[in-house]
Amino acid sequence: MSGSMTRREFAVAGGTFAAGLAMVGAPTPAQGQSLSGKVGSALSAGEVIDRIKKNVGVPWFPKTVDNLLTGTPETQVKGIATTMMATLDVVERAVAAGRNMIVTHETPFYLHQDQTDDIKDDATLKYKLDYCKAHDVCLFHFHDHWHFRKPVDGIALGMVNQLGWQKNMNDAANPKKLTFDGVPLKEFARRMQEKLGAQTMRVMGDPELPVRRVETSWGYISREGGIKMFASPDLDVLICGETREWELVEYCQDTIRRGERKALIVVGHVLSEQGGMILCAEWLKGFVSEVPVEFIAAAEPFWNPERPPRA
Repeated sequence: MSGSMTRREFAVAGGTFAAGLAMVGAPTPAQGQSLSGKVGSALSAGEVIDRIKKNVGVPWFPKTVDNLLTGTPETQVKGIATTMMATLDVVERAVAAGRNMIVTHETPFYLHQDQTDDIKDDATLKYKLDYCKAHDVCLFHFHDHWHFRKPVDGIALGMVNQLGWQKNMNDAANPKKLTFDGVPLKEFARRMQEKLGAQTMRVMGDPELPVRRVETSWGYISREGGIKMFASPDLDVLICGETREWELVEYCQDTIRRGERKALIVVGHVLSEQGGMILCAEWLKGFVSEVPVEFIAAAEPFWNPERPPRA
């Protein structure tokens, strides 16, 4: 998730490390305690997290959702999978591949802050937690610091890489603002759909609109940040993962109806940040060599009635 005063920034302002762990029953190290695991040739989850902290390029936030949610710092890591969202499907596929540490960008427990008190007796939550325990799975929520990574936001750069837009960046330090050559909106969106493998991407605006000035807000974008971006005279197309239809989407509709030549592309949250976790797997390989590291895609959650999934 991303955007201006997004849930990412909200999360940095609340939800302590200890609280995040306690909500899902994981051990809670004392403030400032190292997550280093057992000494020896084997690699522990805590050692992986320590290396992530060392290499991410920013100091670790005292309040963050980036926490170990299942397993323990001492759990021995057999393999690592990165993913945009650790759905049960992703967790099961990771286990089948021998990857018992999953670095997930979004929460595996249905609330960004990973608090589960209100659903602690829910059958689905219990099943997922029990599955992770039975298979020695460590789920590491890695959201805030990957967005704030230096020198560049890991999600935004990964999406540019996946879409092949490196040459379209206005500034290498800011992959969210791009310039194109005036390709019609319908063709621009079609190319995006192909590269992302999207089934339910949605587009608003004149199909013949020449696309030149583009700004992205991968993941979720709020009404406040979205209106400011969409209203800018320097923007033709705003691309986001998701937003509220009765707020920002309505504003974009009215702006276009008023006569502004603009467009909105809503990719879907999962596909709008997935490229960032492809990049995360490659990044981890730069300092984790003891075990295999791979990206496991989270499935797009919805399907189009014209193209139903195969049984």
